[in-house]
Amino acid sequence: MHSQQPQHRSTRLKFGRWRNKLACLFVAMLLAGNTVPATMASASAGTDGRAAETKRVAIVIDDFGNGMTGTAEMMKLPFPFTVAVMPFMPTTRADAETAHKLGHDVIVHMPMEPNKGKREWLGPGALTTDLSDSEIRKRVEAAIDNVPFAVGMNNHMGSKVTADERAMRIVLAVCKERGLFFLDSRTTFKTVVPKVANELGVPLLSNHVFLDDVYSVQHIAKQIGVLRKYLEEHENCVAIGHVGPPGKKTAAVLLQSTPVLRENAVIVKLSDLVQRTDEHHILP
Repeated sequence: MHSQQPQHRSTRLKFGRWRNKLACLFVAMLLAGNTVPATMASASAGTDGRAAETKRVAIVIDDFGNGMTGTAEMMKLPFPFTVAVMPFMPTTRADAETAHKLGHDVIVHMPMEPNKGKREWLGPGALTTDLSDSEIRKRVEAAIDNVPFAVGMNNHMGSKVTADERAMRIVLAVCKERGLFFLDSRTTFKTVVPKVANELGVPLLSNHVFLDDVYSVQHIAKQIGVLRKYLEEHENCVAIGHVGPPGKKTAAVLLQSTPVLRENAVIVKLSDLVQRTDEHHILP
């Protein structure tokens, strides 16, 4: 039996190599969009090209402001995107200024209480549902003042706050007073943000795809496919990624995916989508 062990190890090594090769092939196919035969792709190229001119995709990258992994890689991406910066953090001002100089949108990534999780995860100046009306207003105004060049706001976590009508009415009222739009990151299906934003007349956008909720290249590449599929039936798509643990992987996949994304849509900033909502404030 001892003489068979090297053979078993060899078999496992070969299987591991093949599994890695298959994973790489899978990612490459997703990034290249090789789900359509070349003949079909060439036949429909004219139609797809015209459709891509009218469709828009906005990439939002959350969690800037704390010198997170992947920050430098994201800032080198060759297309305009939206930088969501957490307030009151070590690199809040530097990240916002760099993004603005590069022509990207800057928005306040407002920390908000989730249904689950520790409050210390939220960082300074976070909104919680036990705060008074005046304290919520004070914290939102301070956060906006702390993030230079901000044109909008979205929620960091916030599954509890974005389902709380009292709290969100104050948040969105301040956004309207300051001329900011709001991006609902959609961390809960119980969100009241569309209802309140519509009542107050606040320009609202909603997240459609989380790119890196699982920290693997394979998953992020698969989510690019989900984004492209969404664009087949919709004019606009908003997708959220992150710096931090998945940052370098997300940046790498986005860089590799840029050509295929541009085949499907024009890559824009969130403010460009807000400007297109001439007849209504709420995007689906």
